[in-house]
Parts: sequence; C-alpha cells; structure tokens
Amino acid sequence: MISKSQIQFIKSLTISKFRKSHRQFIAEGPKLINELANSSFKIEGIYALSSWINSNRFRFSNKTGISEVSEKELSRISGLKTPNQVLATIHMAENVSPESKSHNDLVLMLDDIRDPGNLGTIIRTADWFGIQQIICSDSCVDIYNPKVVQATMGSLFRVQVFYSNLKEYLEQIPHEQLIYGTLLEGENIYKTGLNNQGIIIIGNESKGISEDLIPFITNKITIPNYSN
Repeated sequence: MISKSQIQFIKSLTISKFRKSHRQFIAEGPKLINELANSSFKIEGIYALSSWINSNRFRFSNKTGISEVSEKELSRISGLKTPNQVLATIHMAENVSPESKSHNDLVLMLDDIRDPGNLGTIIRTADWFGIQQIICSDSCVDIYNPKVVQATMGSLFRVQVFYSNLKEYLEQIPHEQLIYGTLLEGENIYKTGLNNQGIIIIGNESKGISEDLIPFITNKITIPNYSN
C-alpha cells in the first residue's frame, strides 16, 4: 500500500525543480534497479510488485525499506507507458566539481546536449568503451531526467558525470593535454588512432561545438556513419 503523499512526492521527481530541491530522482525497471544494487548510490525507497520483492528481497534488505504495491499503484507512480515491476527513489550523487588537470585516461566532454535520449545513449556508450568520467556543460540536459536515466540502462550508476563551465575548465588544462573535437572537417576517427589520454569534446545536436571552445581543440576528428 502506498499513501497519497508518497504518490505525489514520487511524481514530483519527474520535474527538475523538485528533483533539485529534494536531491532525489527515480529509476524504473528490474535492469536499472539491479545495476543500482551494485552502486554507491543511496536508495531512499523501493516500490515493487510482490513477484519482484519475492525474488529480490535479500539483495536489498540492508539498503532500504521495500514497499509492496499493486499494478494499479505502480502505474500511478510510473513514468513509463508500461510500468515494469519496480521503481526506486534515489539520492543524487554529491555535487563535486571536476578538477582541471592532465587526464591520464580518456574523458568525454559534452557541450550543450539537449535531448534526454541522446545524453542517456552517450553515457551508455561511454560506459561500454570504458570511459569513466563525463564533463557536461551547464546547459546540458539534467542527467537525472527520467528519460536520461532510462536511456543509460544502468550506466549512470557506473560513470561519473559532472557539470561545469567548459571554457573555464579548459583554460586550466595543461597545454600538453590532447583535446579532441568532433567536427565535420576532422579526421575519420576509424582511420586515425586516439591517444588513450585526453579529452573528447562532443557538441550540440544541431549547432555542434561552441565557438568559444574551438580554440582549445588540438586534434579535429569526425565520427562518420559506420557505412562510410
């Protein structure tokens, strides 16, 4: 059983200003919640069907209380067209600004990514390629937007994502640091080797990389369609 106030609170987390004020967000579905179990994120509450609880109770017994809900109740709090067994409310990661330093591995820098599905897919792809840190511009879509969270398919719980003023960040980077920029006139990324250290900048879906970031780019690359 779930109370009216709990329903209102959970539904409020689909709105940015309430996520920020409560410092919580939601994730839905067995895959995301299973990934969450192995992460450092703190779970506030889990709301699930009895079938899911019976299979997973012991995995989460030390983390949080679990509330059993009916399919009707789950549909009331779910943001999915077809609710999927379980929903969790989760505390956001601490606000930590990334340090401007020479990176010993590849870091992804995202300039003004606006589409939630795109950002979620980028985070998932970065995780697949072993990129563990992403730096977003302040104008990027919120990583805790439910559509972003769903699109990451759990990678959000493994990849560190920061928000920063990218120009100010790049101004503090050591001059010897390689900074790759994805541009139409760049070298084909499939034909030119990437160093295993540095920063890769990806720009806005329609406008590309901001003009004030172009001067920092040391290597121009392009990511063509696979068929090319």
